[in-house]
Order: sequence, then C-alpha cells, then structure tokens
Amino acid sequence: MHKAVLEGLLFVVGEDGLTLDQIEDVLGVDEETAKNTIMELKKDYEDESRGLRIDFLGNRFKITTKFEHKEYYQKLLENPETNFLSQAALETLAIIAYNEPITRVQVDAIRGVDSTSTIRKLVAKGFIKEAGRSELPGRPILYETTHEFLDYFGLSTIEDLPNIEEIMKSVSEEEKDENTDLYTSKYTEEVE
Repeated sequence: MHKAVLEGLLFVVGEDGLTLDQIEDVLGVDEETAKNTIMELKKDYEDESRGLRIDFLGNRFKITTKFEHKEYYQKLLENPETNFLSQAALETLAIIAYNEPITRVQVDAIRGVDSTSTIRKLVAKGFIKEAGRSELPGRPILYETTHEFLDYFGLSTIEDLPNIEEIMKSVSEEEKDENTDLYTSKYTEEVE
C-alpha cells in the first residue's frame, strides 16, 4: 500500500519532488521503510514497458520521463497540431508574465486550481523557465517568461504587455454595459 500511496504523492507534487524526510512523515514510516518503498517503486518504473522513471534530483525524488524517449516528446512539442496553447496555459502564462518571478503555489492560488502539469508543459515548450528559488519555506522554484514567450506573442520586452489596470477597467466597463443591456431588455419585456 505504501508504494501506491508514494506513487500518487510523487505525481501530485510534480516537479517539486519529495525528500526522504517528507516521505517518512507523510507515510508515517521509519527511514528504512521509506528507502525500501522508494527503491521498490523505482524498480517497478525501470521496466521497459514504462514511460516514466523515478529520479533523485536536487535532494528530492521525482517522477520524470525516460531520457531514451526524448525524441518522441520533442516530436510532440514540434507538431503543429499539438503546438497550441490551452486556456489553462494562457491563464498560467498571463499570471507568470504579470507577476514574475512567481512560484507554482502562488500561480495555483491565483488560478484556484493545480497548475503543475500546465507549468511543466510551458517549460517544455520554452515559454517559461526556472528563475531560481524563493525564500519561502521549502524554497520553491520561481518561474519567469522566456525570450520564446516574447517572440511568440510579438513582444520586444515584458514591459510591452498591456497594462493590467487598463484591461481590468475595460472588462469592468463591458460587464457594466452587459448588465445594463440585461436590465434594459428585462425592463422592456416587463413593460410590454
């Protein structure tokens, strides 16, 4: 059971990974049991029928893709049919661009949903990159936009982004107009 729970935990934390101490604490096991569990899971992932593996990077255990499959991941990213930005990707990019450098947890707090996979995809596409570590507890990774992001959106610098206050003002005016239209149309219906 510990192995299945650990696999789920590694998936949930994504690129942040887990330290051995965190694994011990969350699973409620001693160091030896934690080591054995991670090694058993790592061995399961070594099977050639699996596309993922467990790596120990930066003092943390992480689920990563297998290096020997890299050419296929590259083809997917370069394929025009898969090289579009979803609504989640656009939201995440906007949050990062207007708040950089920013941690994944801060992005999650603004979006209200987990952004781990979206951030992973944006890093893979080259639109964002790691920009160091935050001073917050756990020293989470900071993200910022890249030159590829600027090129993709036709910007010279990040300062060329539209002013967020002006955008919010125009959105508020549009919503006000829509509400007025709804009121007017409802009022008209009731009068007739």
